[in-house]
Amino acid sequence: MSAADKIFVDMCTDILEHGCSTEGEKVRPVWPDGTSAYTIKQFGVVNRYDLAKEFPAITLRKTAIKSATDEMLWIWQKKSNNINELNSHVWDEWADETGSIGKAYGYQMGVKHQYKEGMFDQVDRVLYDLKHNPFSRRIMTNIYVHQDLHEMHLYPCAYSMTFNVTQKKGDDKLTLNGILNQRSQDILAANNWNVCQYAMLIYMLAQVNDMRVGELVHVIADAHIYDRHIPLIKELITREQHPAPKVTLNPDIKDFYEFTTKDITVEDYVTGPQIKDIPIAI
Repeated sequence: MSAADKIFVDMCTDILEHGCSTEGEKVRPVWPDGTSAYTIKQFGVVNRYDLAKEFPAITLRKTAIKSATDEMLWIWQKKSNNINELNSHVWDEWADETGSIGKAYGYQMGVKHQYKEGMFDQVDRVLYDLKHNPFSRRIMTNIYVHQDLHEMHLYPCAYSMTFNVTQKKGDDKLTLNGILNQRSQDILAANNWNVCQYAMLIYMLAQVNDMRVGELVHVIADAHIYDRHIPLIKELITREQHPAPKVTLNPDIKDFYEFTTKDITVEDYVTGPQIKDIPIAI
């Protein structure tokens, strides 16, 4: 069975059984009808996914792996903050009349900074270091920029990636690992979506640097289940689990900026039924 399923079920069970309720407290999110959106939450959830063994897609319900990757490429490759350049509607609630979400996500990835080697944006600096300084302990990105928060339509949730390269004894190739830091996560709506898109990022960066994939470590400061999601989660985690899908990339792509979702192949992805019309707190 999928290792991601077990991780997801264990996490949700722990939140439901041992989590802290925010009911009655002052909370920012509201439901579309204006009602306060309360949660049950756990602090400091850490999940580890061994990408060398399998792609971490849950099978309890289908995760749209290509759509999740498209959003990641919108941020990391296009470095965009405009939903008109995104092939899904996940950001529609936060966009203005021009399609902009403000100085958030892709905008921050595209800002150039001065280094001793020259000017780089955050993505290009990661690519440079993976090629020239793979054992550096400074290969990371951070889009939670305090000076620009007032111009972001939503503060970044998944805000930082730290990459770390290792080498197994006797292996002629290096192994790429990553830590995704997230300040807050809606477990039902976004957990496996984020896991799949950042796993795919590691797949892509490993391929263009002729490395093997290693671990994705997902750190969530506030892992929460919204009150209106509780019955959906309780049903979801009782479902039958299936083997993880086989996910591969077009081996001919050697430049990160050349990847598209057409370069992803997903095979043998057997899942439970999709949960439709999930209410989203805003």
